[in-house]
Amino acid sequence: MQLVEVNNKRTIKSFHQLPFSIYKNTKVWVPHLRQDIESVFDKKKNKQLRHGEAIRWILLDEKSEVIGRVSAFVNRKMKSGKIAVGGMGFFECINDKKAAFILFDACKKWLEERDCEAMDGPINFGEKDKFWGLLVEGFENSSVYANNYNPDYYQTFFEEYGFKTYYNQHVSQRAVTDPLQEKYRIRAENIAQDKGYTFEHIQKKEKLKYAEDFRIVYNKAWGNAFRNFKPMKQKQAVSIIKKMSPIMDEKIIWFAYYKGQPIAFSIFLPELNEIFKYINGNFDLFGKIKFWFLLKFWPPKNVHGVVFGVAPDFQKKGVEGALMQQIGNQFLESRKYKDIIMTWVGDFNPKMLKLIEGLGANPYQKLKTYRLLFDKNAEFKRYPIHA
Repeated sequence: MQLVEVNNKRTIKSFHQLPFSIYKNTKVWVPHLRQDIESVFDKKKNKQLRHGEAIRWILLDEKSEVIGRVSAFVNRKMKSGKIAVGGMGFFECINDKKAAFILFDACKKWLEERDCEAMDGPINFGEKDKFWGLLVEGFENSSVYANNYNPDYYQTFFEEYGFKTYYNQHVSQRAVTDPLQEKYRIRAENIAQDKGYTFEHIQKKEKLKYAEDFRIVYNKAWGNAFRNFKPMKQKQAVSIIKKMSPIMDEKIIWFAYYKGQPIAFSIFLPELNEIFKYINGNFDLFGKIKFWFLLKFWPPKNVHGVVFGVAPDFQKKGVEGALMQQIGNQFLESRKYKDIIMTWVGDFNPKMLKLIEGLGANPYQKLKTYRLLFDKNAEFKRYPIHA
């Protein structure tokens, strides 16, 4: 077997083509857009590359056919606790443990040469909302846009190599007609009777205003929950809302306010993989034309919950249920959508998992983020639980 670095048009093409061979008989698999993946390795688009570097390989067999691929990356400013941690991702491989271990070895050696002491994977060299984790349950369900999908035998590769579970990631689903649990319904009704609370869906013509409301709530909610949290800046919030704008349905993105101040938001988008499954992984000019045509005439029947946040001072008061009730009413009125697929929540966030269960959601898929300590005698610690 031969390991080849991905550094030209031919090897990039091979890197993207391999999954089509592995998943050729998997109907629920939808290929990631090659443009999304390439942006991870583009210095102009990925700010992680300002302080780090990334490398990709493909693995060839004796007949020079591609049988595996992987990437390794490191941000020199990133540490987890007291150790320097690199990452690996975009792993694909035929059902051959020897081939898989060659790919893992390449990542480990490259990261060790850059003074890393551990490796997380499979992850993305960027935000956690894309290409993060290894699927271990829910293989029968369709892959969600930008979420990883993989064969079940990958889990054996990772665990036999020595990777250990750093945290589990839970993806949930609920029908738009599912009722709230009784306690959430009662709290929501109490909130509705308090004139200090108001709810409204986003309006594109005022997206700069909602970008700022989003930023305010996000910084309060996540700053209170996550260690090493870096507050979102106004420019970043505006960029997020603008990127969503072309595909957003105004009436499924909602904000809650108390006496005029933003206190919560819930952002849903149409589940784009229902369209991308016809694009064949390439969002080129033809792919874009086809996408916009399908979006207009055969829009998705499900929505994808991108992010949900409540300011700490208003948690456990019923705002979550009241917000979901407003959204549910809109879903029922429009009759456009069938199911809500909620983005992954780590098991390090039991409060959010309990909330999602209380909102009537059921398990859809489960993924794992693994960590490999290079020193086998070092103490392994899972990601800390948020109190």
